[in-house]
Amino acid sequence: MSENTNISFEKVKAEDLPLFAKKLQEAFSPAVEEKFGIKEPVPSMKDIELSFNSEGAETYYIFLDGIEIGGALLRINKKTNRNCLELFFISPKNHSRGLGFAAWRAIEAKYPDTILWETITPYFEQRNIHFYINKCGFRIVEFFNEKHKDKNLSRRNQSNEPEIGTDVYFRFEKDMRK
Repeated sequence: MSENTNISFEKVKAEDLPLFAKKLQEAFSPAVEEKFGIKEPVPSMKDIELSFNSEGAETYYIFLDGIEIGGALLRINKKTNRNCLELFFISPKNHSRGLGFAAWRAIEAKYPDTILWETITPYFEQRNIHFYINKCGFRIVEFFNEKHKDKNLSRRNQSNEPEIGTDVYFRFEKDMRK
Protein backbone atom coordinates (compact mmCIF):
# COMPACT_ATOMS: atom_id res chain seq x y z
CA MET A 1 0.00 0.00 0.00
CA SER A 2 1.57 3.29 -1.05
CA GLU A 3 1.90 6.21 1.36
CA ASN A 4 -0.19 8.45 -0.89
CA THR A 5 -3.30 6.34 -0.38
CA ASN A 6 -6.39 8.50 -0.35
CA ILE A 7 -7.70 7.81 3.16
CA SER A 8 -10.42 10.12 4.42
CA PHE A 9 -12.76 10.32 7.40
CA GLU A 10 -16.41 11.12 7.92
CA LYS A 11 -17.81 11.80 11.39
CA VAL A 12 -20.38 9.32 12.60
CA LYS A 13 -23.58 11.08 13.66
CA ALA A 14 -25.60 9.88 16.65
CA GLU A 15 -28.37 8.63 14.36
CA ASP A 16 -25.82 6.54 12.43
CA LEU A 17 -24.38 4.88 15.55
CA PRO A 18 -26.46 1.65 15.30
CA LEU A 19 -25.15 0.98 11.77
CA PHE A 20 -21.58 1.90 12.77
CA ALA A 21 -21.87 -0.45 15.78
CA LYS A 22 -23.14 -3.29 13.59
CA LYS A 23 -20.17 -2.92 11.23
CA LEU A 24 -17.75 -2.75 14.16
CA GLN A 25 -19.29 -5.87 15.73
CA GLU A 26 -19.08 -7.71 12.38
CA ALA A 27 -15.34 -7.02 12.41
CA PHE A 28 -14.76 -7.90 16.10
CA SER A 29 -17.12 -10.84 16.71
CA PRO A 30 -15.47 -13.50 14.47
CA ALA A 31 -12.37 -13.60 16.71
CA VAL A 32 -14.55 -14.18 19.77
CA GLU A 33 -16.47 -16.91 17.96
CA GLU A 34 -13.23 -18.54 16.80
CA LYS A 35 -11.64 -18.43 20.26
CA PHE A 36 -14.65 -19.19 22.47
CA GLY A 37 -17.22 -20.71 20.09
CA ILE A 38 -19.74 -18.06 21.07
CA LYS A 39 -21.78 -16.08 18.56
CA GLU A 40 -22.30 -12.81 20.35
CA PRO A 41 -21.95 -9.22 19.16
CA VAL A 42 -18.75 -7.79 20.64
CA PRO A 43 -18.39 -5.15 21.98
CA SER A 44 -21.88 -4.69 23.34
CA MET A 45 -24.04 -1.87 22.01
CA LYS A 46 -24.08 -0.39 25.52
CA ASP A 47 -20.27 -0.20 25.59
CA ILE A 48 -20.14 1.31 22.10
CA GLU A 49 -22.69 3.94 23.14
CA LEU A 50 -20.73 4.74 26.33
CA SER A 51 -17.53 5.20 24.30
CA PHE A 52 -19.32 7.23 21.62
CA ASN A 53 -20.75 9.57 24.28
CA SER A 54 -17.61 9.84 26.42
CA GLU A 55 -15.75 13.13 26.85
CA GLY A 56 -13.44 13.81 23.91
CA ALA A 57 -14.93 11.05 21.73
CA GLU A 58 -14.52 11.43 18.00
CA THR A 59 -16.00 8.67 15.85
CA TYR A 60 -15.32 8.24 12.14
CA TYR A 61 -16.04 6.07 9.19
CA ILE A 62 -12.80 5.48 7.29
CA PHE A 63 -12.80 5.69 3.49
CA LEU A 64 -10.32 4.73 0.80
CA ASP A 65 -10.87 6.68 -2.42
CA GLY A 66 -14.44 7.38 -1.32
CA ILE A 67 -15.28 3.76 -0.45
CA GLU A 68 -15.97 2.91 3.18
CA ILE A 69 -13.44 0.42 4.56
CA GLY A 70 -13.79 0.67 8.35
CA GLY A 71 -14.11 2.95 11.32
CA ALA A 72 -12.46 4.37 14.40
CA LEU A 73 -13.63 5.64 17.75
CA LEU A 74 -11.03 7.88 19.35
CA ARG A 75 -10.87 9.71 22.66
CA ILE A 76 -8.99 12.97 22.14
CA ASN A 77 -7.69 15.01 25.07
CA LYS A 78 -6.80 18.45 23.70
CA LYS A 79 -5.32 19.56 27.05
CA THR A 80 -2.81 16.73 27.54
CA ASN A 81 -2.53 15.46 23.94
CA ARG A 82 -2.61 11.93 25.39
CA ASN A 83 -5.13 10.29 23.09
CA CYS A 84 -6.77 6.89 23.01
CA LEU A 85 -7.67 4.60 20.15
CA GLU A 86 -10.81 3.14 21.73
CA LEU A 87 -12.09 1.06 18.82
CA PHE A 88 -10.60 0.58 15.36
CA PHE A 89 -11.64 -1.75 12.60
CA ILE A 90 -11.18 -2.49 8.95
CA SER A 91 -14.05 -4.50 7.49
CA PRO A 92 -13.04 -8.16 7.13
CA LYS A 93 -13.38 -8.09 3.34
CA ASN A 94 -10.57 -5.48 3.30
CA HIS A 95 -8.11 -7.32 5.57
CA SER A 96 -4.54 -8.14 4.51
CA ARG A 97 -4.28 -5.26 2.04
CA GLY A 98 -2.33 -2.80 4.19
CA LEU A 99 -5.41 -0.64 4.71
CA GLY A 100 -5.31 -0.80 8.50
CA PHE A 101 -1.79 0.59 8.53
CA ALA A 102 -2.68 3.27 5.95
CA ALA A 103 -5.73 4.24 8.02
CA TRP A 104 -3.67 4.35 11.22
CA ARG A 105 -1.08 6.61 9.56
CA ALA A 106 -3.92 8.89 8.43
CA ILE A 107 -5.24 9.02 12.02
CA GLU A 108 -1.76 9.97 13.26
CA ALA A 109 -1.59 12.70 10.62
CA LYS A 110 -5.05 13.97 11.58
CA TYR A 111 -3.87 14.49 15.18
CA PRO A 112 -0.31 15.83 14.83
CA ASP A 113 -0.24 17.30 18.37
CA THR A 114 -0.63 13.87 19.95
CA ILE A 115 2.14 13.11 22.44
CA LEU A 116 0.99 9.61 23.29
CA TRP A 117 -1.48 7.16 21.80
CA GLU A 118 -2.94 4.40 23.94
CA THR A 119 -5.04 1.38 23.03
CA ILE A 120 -5.91 -2.07 24.32
CA THR A 121 -6.58 -5.44 22.75
CA PRO A 122 -7.61 -8.82 24.16
CA TYR A 123 -4.86 -11.38 24.74
CA PHE A 124 -6.22 -13.74 22.06
CA GLU A 125 -6.24 -11.18 19.25
CA GLN A 126 -2.86 -12.13 17.77
CA ARG A 127 -3.62 -10.29 14.54
CA ASN A 128 -4.16 -7.04 16.48
CA ILE A 129 -1.11 -7.58 18.69
CA HIS A 130 1.04 -8.06 15.58
CA PHE A 131 -0.52 -5.00 13.95
CA TYR A 132 0.00 -2.63 16.88
CA ILE A 133 3.54 -3.74 17.73
CA ASN A 134 5.12 -4.75 14.43
CA LYS A 135 3.33 -2.42 12.03
CA CYS A 136 2.33 0.69 13.98
CA GLY A 137 5.15 0.97 16.53
CA PHE A 138 3.18 0.59 19.75
CA ARG A 139 4.69 -1.22 22.71
CA ILE A 140 2.98 -3.31 25.36
CA VAL A 141 3.08 -1.47 28.68
CA GLU A 142 0.66 -3.47 30.79
CA PHE A 143 -1.07 -6.85 30.91
CA PHE A 144 -4.40 -6.98 32.71
CA ASN A 145 -5.55 -10.33 34.10
CA GLU A 146 -7.04 -11.86 37.26
CA LYS A 147 -3.88 -11.05 39.25
CA HIS A 148 -3.52 -7.53 37.85
CA LYS A 149 -6.90 -5.92 37.29
CA ASP A 150 -7.48 -2.61 35.58
CA LYS A 151 -8.23 -0.18 38.40
CA ASN A 152 -10.15 1.98 35.93
CA LEU A 153 -12.30 -1.01 34.88
CA SER A 154 -12.00 -2.58 31.49
CA ARG A 155 -11.88 0.16 28.89
CA ARG A 156 -13.78 -2.06 26.47
CA ASN A 157 -16.36 -2.98 29.05
CA GLN A 158 -17.35 0.43 30.36
CA SER A 159 -20.82 -0.79 31.33
CA ASN A 160 -19.17 -3.14 33.87
CA GLU A 161 -21.20 -6.07 32.53
CA PRO A 162 -19.33 -9.33 31.85
CA GLU A 163 -18.30 -9.64 28.23
CA ILE A 164 -16.30 -12.41 26.60
CA GLY A 165 -12.58 -11.67 26.31
CA THR A 166 -12.55 -8.33 28.13
CA ASP A 167 -10.94 -9.45 31.39
CA VAL A 168 -7.51 -10.40 30.00
CA TYR A 169 -5.91 -7.88 27.69
CA PHE A 170 -2.83 -5.83 26.82
CA ARG A 171 -2.48 -2.07 27.06
CA PHE A 172 -0.31 -0.50 24.39
CA GLU A 173 1.27 2.94 24.10
CA LYS A 174 2.94 4.77 21.26
CA ASP A 175 5.06 7.78 22.22
CA MET A 176 4.92 10.16 19.29
CA ARG A 177 7.95 12.14 20.51
CA LYS A 178 10.28 9.27 19.62
